[in-house]
Amino acid sequence: MKAVVFKGIGDIALEEVQSPIIQDPKDALVRITMSTICGTDLHMIRGSMTGMQPGTILGHEGVGIVEKVGADVKKIKVGDRVIIPSTIACGTCDYCKKKIYSQCDYYTHNDSQTNTAFYGGPKKSGPFNGMQAEMVRVPFADVGLVTIPTDVTDSQAILLSDILPTAYMGVEMADIQPTDNIAVFGCGPVGQLVILLLKRSGIKTIFAIDNVPSRLALAEKQGAHAINFDHEDPVSVLKKLTHGKGPDKIIDAVGIDAEQPHYTWADSSDHQAQWLPGNAPWQALQWEVDALCKAGTLSIIGVYPGPFHLFPIGTAMGKNLIIKMGNCNHRAYIPKLLEWVHKKEIDLTPFITQTISFDKVIDAYKHFDKREDGWLKVALLMPS
Repeated sequence: MKAVVFKGIGDIALEEVQSPIIQDPKDALVRITMSTICGTDLHMIRGSMTGMQPGTILGHEGVGIVEKVGADVKKIKVGDRVIIPSTIACGTCDYCKKKIYSQCDYYTHNDSQTNTAFYGGPKKSGPFNGMQAEMVRVPFADVGLVTIPTDVTDSQAILLSDILPTAYMGVEMADIQPTDNIAVFGCGPVGQLVILLLKRSGIKTIFAIDNVPSRLALAEKQGAHAINFDHEDPVSVLKKLTHGKGPDKIIDAVGIDAEQPHYTWADSSDHQAQWLPGNAPWQALQWEVDALCKAGTLSIIGVYPGPFHLFPIGTAMGKNLIIKMGNCNHRAYIPKLLEWVHKKEIDLTPFITQTISFDKVIDAYKHFDKREDGWLKVALLMPS
């Protein structure tokens, strides 16, 4: 089968690889019909997330059709169309019983330094081969697969594999109230879905901070007040727009590859290089803590890998901030969100800006990596 293979930092390739097999009676094999490119994939290619093993298949978002199941799989059957949650969990440990699937004891073994198990990630996350491939092995299939109603398309379902549940968890952790004003840092795919969910919840005052014009335009179209951090200091603007107080809640949808404003770069042309890590991994966190009102809440769903240790803890403590964060417990949210999609209460298709045939995946990665205008979310259409 063909798959996107991590060769090393800054080096990926579409290659012919061995197809997966059933390794455990609880496994299933799923033929992928649609996958995506995600910003987390870029963290690994850029080297921002360390520990990747050469030869690992990338990709942690996918929908497909079940081709084979192990002897102990009871709920899922061959021929089912399914969403594959990005994080992998056993479903029976103490954490899974609490629906904290991202901390499944089967994989983390109570080791605080071990990452959440997910597809296409570093050694400490499994490793598990990912879903930018024609076929994937799914452990604990009865927990790790969610069947798709026949009248929900792949394009409607694909964002439930990772980014819609992630956005939902970010909003949930923010503990929003109807009168809150809320700032969303990062207007990529997850940030856009955060805005969608905030609007659905009745929040009237939303600020969106980014520097990509098309992303800010989409945030404005959704009803947010756009702030381009290349043109103005977001902390000053947020204070001004909230009468000196600062936002009640902030949701971080940025993560470790944050950038300084372009006007502060010594050579802004360097940004055109491929696979360039963000030049200010602490930037979003500093802005967020400075901007929040006293006793405000910071909800962090942007990815900050284990080696990252910078956080403005003194300012946060001095302001009595509430800080919540974590890897998404996808399986906890997908059934509810899928019901919303099925009932047409939300429409996710406008957020997929490119649908690319799988043979063009490396070129698509390069466009997405450079945050080119108009490239928000890339869906990968797999060969039939």
